[in-house]
Parts: sequence; C-alpha cells; structure tokens
Amino acid sequence: MRFSNTMPSVRRAMAASVGAVLSVLAGTSPAASAANTQASLIFYDVGGNQSLDPAEPQSTSGLAQLPLIAIYDSLVGHDDAGRLRPRLAQSWAYNADLTEFTLTLRAGATFHDGSAVNAAAVAANLERSKALGTKAGTAVIDTVSRIKTIEVIGQDKVRLTLSEPNGQMPYLLAAQGGMMIAPAALTPDAFGASLKPIGAGPFKVRTFEAAIRTVTQRFDAYWDGIEGRPAGMEHHAVPEAAARLNALRSGQINLALIDPRQIPDAKAAGLTVQVNEKDSVWDIYPNTGRPPMNHPKVRQAFMHALNRAEIADALGFGAARATAQLYSANSPYYDPAFETMYPYDPAKARALLAEAGYKDGVDVSWLVLNTSEYKLLSQAIHGMMAESGIRLKFDTVDVSQYTLFRRPLPGRGDIFMGRWGGRGDPLQTFQEVGGTGGSVNAGGAVAPEIDTLLQAARLMDAGDAKRVETLRKVARIMTEQVSHIPVMTRSNVYAFRAGCILNLGAYLPTGSDRINDTQIAAHCK
Repeated sequence: MRFSNTMPSVRRAMAASVGAVLSVLAGTSPAASAANTQASLIFYDVGGNQSLDPAEPQSTSGLAQLPLIAIYDSLVGHDDAGRLRPRLAQSWAYNADLTEFTLTLRAGATFHDGSAVNAAAVAANLERSKALGTKAGTAVIDTVSRIKTIEVIGQDKVRLTLSEPNGQMPYLLAAQGGMMIAPAALTPDAFGASLKPIGAGPFKVRTFEAAIRTVTQRFDAYWDGIEGRPAGMEHHAVPEAAARLNALRSGQINLALIDPRQIPDAKAAGLTVQVNEKDSVWDIYPNTGRPPMNHPKVRQAFMHALNRAEIADALGFGAARATAQLYSANSPYYDPAFETMYPYDPAKARALLAEAGYKDGVDVSWLVLNTSEYKLLSQAIHGMMAESGIRLKFDTVDVSQYTLFRRPLPGRGDIFMGRWGGRGDPLQTFQEVGGTGGSVNAGGAVAPEIDTLLQAARLMDAGDAKRVETLRKVARIMTEQVSHIPVMTRSNVYAFRAGCILNLGAYLPTGSDRINDTQIAAHCK
C-alpha cells in the first residue's frame, strides 16, 4: 500500500472552511475576521502535562495531547475526521507481505533548533524509543515494539523492518510514537522532565511548569506556514471549572474549556459556547485482575446499576447522551444492539452481585481525578450505585496521576473513570481499553478471544474490510464480558468572546481538540 500527497496541507483548507462556519456562529462574517497574529492564544484547560516528553507514560492520555501536538509534528497525521494524512513524511509504502514499511520525508522541514528533519533524525528518535523499553508510555511501546530494524536510506528515506506483518504503522506513527524530537535533545539521560522539548511543530516552547502551564511561541520557520497563526499559545491546567470561566469573563484569557453545567452561565454572560462532539465517552475502567472486579457478574451488575439516561440528562446539559459503547452512532464500530443489552435495573444488579457471592453488597474503591467535572460525576454515580448494593469509596488524586490505576501493577483502585477520547486507529482504541497491556486496562483482557482477534487485525492492511469486521467482534466480546463500563458521550465544550476565536474544529483522533490552526480574530486580543 502506498500513500502520498505533494499538495499543500489539506488541513489548512479544511480549517478555512470550518473557520467560516464558526465565524458566522460567533456573529462575525469571514470577510471581517482577519486574524490577529500579534496576540497569543491563552487557553485554560482542565488538566496539564507532567512533562513534555511524548514517550513519558502520562503523555498517552488524551488530557496531555494538546501541547504535544503543537510542539512535535509527527511523521504521519490525521485530518479532523481521523483520516490519515502526510505530515513530516510526505509518503509511505508497505511491501507485499506488510513486513517492511518505508517512509519518504518531505523536504525543508526543520526542528526548532534549526536542524533538519531528515532520515538520520527519524532513526535517532525511533532508536531512542526502542531503548526506553517499558519506561515509555503504551502508545510509544505499541509503536516501536513492532519494529525490528531501522535503516537510513539517504537523506529522506527510512525503512522499517517489522518483527511480524503489521498494517498499523501509519496509525501508530500518527500518534506519540511518530512525534519527532530534535536529535540534540536525545541525550542518554533525557526522559520525562529531563527531556528538552525541541520539536518541529508550529509552536516552540518558551517555558514549562509541570502540571501548571506550557507557554509557547510561534515557530516562524514551520514547514506548513504561519499564516493566521497567533504569536504564541499558552496551555494552562486549571482543574476548577469556575476559575476557568471567571478568567474568561475577566479578560485574562481568550479561550476556556468549560463544564457542560456552565453552558447557561456562559451564555448569560454573553459568551459564545461551542460544543465539539467527539468519538469520546465518559468510561469507567475496572481492574479485572483482582476481586471484586475480576468477577464478570460484578461488572455486569455495574452496567445494570447505572441509569445512563438520567446521568446524561442531569449532567450533560445538552452536550451528552447515554451510551454503552466507545463510538458514536456515525462510526462503523457502533452497534445499536449494545444500547439495549444492559437496561437500568437495580434489582437485576443486586441479583448479579448475589450470584457472584456478594449477597450483602460489595465495597469498591474508586480512583477519582481531582477536577470539578470528575467529582460531580463520581458523586452522582455514588448515590445511584448505592441503590444496587455497590458501595463506592473515593480515593482522590491529581489529574496528572491517572497512571496510578495501572502502574505499578496491580495498580491503585478497583475502578477508575476517564474521559476516553479515542485513538486515530480503532484497533488501538480496543487494545488500550480491552487488550492485555492496554493503557487503562490494569487487569488484562477479560477473554482470550480479545487478544486473538486484536492480533488478527494487526495483520491486516488498514483499508481491509475484514479489519472492520474483526474489530466489531472485539467490541461485542468486550461489551458482553464488560471489559469497561461506559456512562455517556463526552463532547468538548468551549467558551470565548463572541467573534474572537476562529477555526476551532472538532479533532476526532484524540480527546483534546487540536488547536494548532485556531486563530484570534483581528479585532480581539
């Protein structure tokens, strides 16, 4: 299979189209919305980054993606809808049996330190990721564990010989495993906080404070151009929803991620509210490696104890709907039968607990992330579960510490709720949620067929129709065996001053929307 594209960025054209729509929604016409390239985009988000190393485990989280995507361009990319697109590699090709994968790099791309993005740099990055071994995050491990050897062919070609046939490589190299770091930063001890974050993306780092803020400035030598881009971008971690909205009202910032419950207040303040619907859900992950969540009937009891419709109506504020699966109704992986498999039924939940040996109910520890949105959802679910005999005990930690659920094994907490934001490759989504070694799966696959089917899908080209069929089977087994406990769909809800933010489209491959191409209108700051 070969993919190539020598045309200018598809995303730039799409961004212009989206921007026209958003500018109308915001009350300004496209003609009146030239960008202010002297101002900085200051964004208050719910969480931040422990480090700016794409290989660090916390970087696998959708919560960490926005700064990483801005700083590090990847070899392969996605458009907003999740389709594969060239980035630092302008083309790629497999051999006939999917055991060799060759990348051809685009000419003229440079890192923020002025060094060239060439074949030697790509090889250095992949070799470094391989050397990290199990220290790295699952997204990186999943990429480089497939690679047997790395061969530099001239200045612009890299050939990867794979350890076995694998059709995933374009998707994997569009995520953290394909984010390129300047070779000068890849010193032997560089990992996590000790890595100097020098990438090849549209913004370069000025300052960084772990779990607090990332401040960048526009990289004027960026290969894909700087037209319309703000002078810089600041990403701030502000867990409290009220603080994010108040900062926007006061003019401290120009963009905020708000909780759905704040939509009425934001509109009443005259702000524009934008809801970006995602392939994303609020999902509860059980540690199936230990009691009580290792028993399938306990997990099924959870499914029947949840009144998803009530939660979505009460806490979605029009931005969510009840769901029992990972994908939206527009996805080929959506199955309407899943939505009727586990109706709300507290009596059924109690009966299942009794069958599992918990006739007097069960105590379950919940690792809760310390943000207003997580706490509100957990409290609502706490009361609901009690009606079915499921007694939840909260263990609250900072949002950056979500990896405690899985690392070190056996992890901390019986369950953990996360904003699952999806992955560009559906195979990776099912692997991370339900496969052995998945980033939010502390207990391994709940059925051996899951790992078997995932492996079969890896041996298929990404465009093979059988791949879709195989992954749909995985989804059914995961639902029947309750490898995860979906609650409701999750959209990103943004607020900003009317007419001031342009080109903020939904980016489906991750939980965080990509705001690299977002602009500030000329009359705003």
